[in-house]
Amino acid sequence: QVQPVESGGGSVQAGGSLRLSCTASEYTYRSNCMGWFRQAPGKEREGVATIYRGSAVTYYADTVKGRFTISQDNAATTVYLQMSALKPEDTGMYYCVADSQCYAEIREIDFRYWGQGTQVTVSS
Repeated sequence: QVQPVESGGGSVQAGGSLRLSCTASEYTYRSNCMGWFRQAPGKEREGVATIYRGSAVTYYADTVKGRFTISQDNAATTVYLQMSALKPEDTGMYYCVADSQCYAEIREIDFRYWGQGTQVTVSS
């Protein structure tokens, strides 16, 4: 069972930056793809970005392209989400996810392993 663990959430003013981190309890084919979802209060969960561990292949939601960057450390054991030019609508709970494969369309159904989430709050 892969268990992603997030860290790095917090509060920031609009226009600011935050970086989230995620590690997984195991690094096997079940965590080949790691990424992030978010859920704002009263809204459905949204896929944000994913990355194939050990490669440069990444996917982004249109809402965050050009502002968020997903990356990994050299050992491909920690995945980061660098969030810049933050907006109040980026506020929500951010979840790290893992599974065996990434797809261009980031869908909940494709991820079996979820972290507990870390809160991001952007004030105007």
